[in-house]
Amino acid sequence: MQKITTKIQKIKALKKRKNSKSILLGLAITFFSYNAANAQLTASGQFRPRTEFRDGYSTLQSKDAETAVFTSQRTRLNVGFTGYRFKFFVAVQDVRVWGQDASTINRVTTAENNGIQLHEAWGEIMLNDTVSSIQNLSLKIGRQEISYDDQKVIGALDWLQQARYHDAIVLKYFNKGWTADFGAAFNQNKELLAGTIYNGVPAATSGYTAGTNGLGTNYKSLEYAYIAKKFFFGDISFLFLSDNFNKYTNVTAGTPPVVTKVNEQGIWTRNTTGFYYNVNATRKLKFEGSLYHQFGHDKNGRSLSSNLASITTTLQVGRKLFVGPGIDYLSGNDGTKAVTATSENNLFDPLYGTPHKFWGTMDYFYASSGFGAQGLLNYFLKAKYNLKDNLTLFADLHGFESANSLSNGAGGKQTSYLGTELDLKMSYNMTKMINIEAGYSYMQATKSMASAQVKNVANANLTPQWAYVMVNIKPNFLNKK
Repeated sequence: MQKITTKIQKIKALKKRKNSKSILLGLAITFFSYNAANAQLTASGQFRPRTEFRDGYSTLQSKDAETAVFTSQRTRLNVGFTGYRFKFFVAVQDVRVWGQDASTINRVTTAENNGIQLHEAWGEIMLNDTVSSIQNLSLKIGRQEISYDDQKVIGALDWLQQARYHDAIVLKYFNKGWTADFGAAFNQNKELLAGTIYNGVPAATSGYTAGTNGLGTNYKSLEYAYIAKKFFFGDISFLFLSDNFNKYTNVTAGTPPVVTKVNEQGIWTRNTTGFYYNVNATRKLKFEGSLYHQFGHDKNGRSLSSNLASITTTLQVGRKLFVGPGIDYLSGNDGTKAVTATSENNLFDPLYGTPHKFWGTMDYFYASSGFGAQGLLNYFLKAKYNLKDNLTLFADLHGFESANSLSNGAGGKQTSYLGTELDLKMSYNMTKMINIEAGYSYMQATKSMASAQVKNVANANLTPQWAYVMVNIKPNFLNKK
């Protein structure tokens, strides 16, 4: 009897061990299945060639200038991975003009013509765990695009083939319709042994800087706070941003005298603060706009006080047509007064925005080409018509005027009206991954636009034109369908 009892106990113990192993195995399978389900690999790309016909793009051309024609191309590869409490993303792109490289192995191309670039490379750490009541609290670190609201003052500038990025760290919060981002950046040219002096002026052949309005200098450091709330009637956000520029001194030496900019310790700080609103007044009427103020000092150390005010209305007419007028005001300096190192600068600079979206697609204002310091008034009427589900037509009419007095160079004033621009665009979605876009722009400029105080072009053609055709293919390499 004793032997039988012992045997039964051994059998029960063996079953218990097997059950324990089964439970552990089940837990392990559940754990790894959960992690596999929550770990996601993404791989996508973009192929975007664009052919442009330029006969006065960005600035007026002389009457005897020939039309420019070229094709630029962006090729981008994106890889992302989402795991437990982290995200990882890398975007590598190549931007170049067709024909700038030799068709065989080219050993003479300079580094400045190398279009391969690390556009984004960031990691994001989730600071809240799976049981947190907060929807998102994370820290995004590395090279990244930063865009907010309508991208008027902070945007990715996607129209530009190389686009825009920031090397930054951003604390991101989102919960119950509230968004709060706090970002910072600190730039250096290389690993230094001493000091933190930063040369923000790029090499002459390296292309655009991070900013707009021909800024010509990248910031040394940047800090910002962005707070937004979604309401039942629309969105409202607040922004405070400080970008800091390395101080410098102009040193004159030699015969003939040559002025050299010498960077030194210290910074000049430019502050921008204000808010954006996007309000649905009715089901078919929407108001969108912003109001910002800049103060502190500009990149050259001058005292700064300037403003931006904007409003756009959009009215839905029927099922397919959307129309609406609007106005942008960006303050500027009085062109009839002499500028000194101690005079106040009243020119508003739209920071790191997307000028192409707002101030005419011909990019005469707040883009790579300067246009004086008198600011801008932009009156516009925009229309969008959804001809088909996959075909949309756009038409924008702009009236451009200097926001302040323009000098005629002889002690008097000249007309402040700069020109009228018509922008036409067609966007066709051939498939979910293939888009074809084409546009045509025409401007009727005034002599003020050609004057030395604005574009400074002699014997200018006052009827510039510009056209483009662009193909945008964005494949999802892991899409099985």
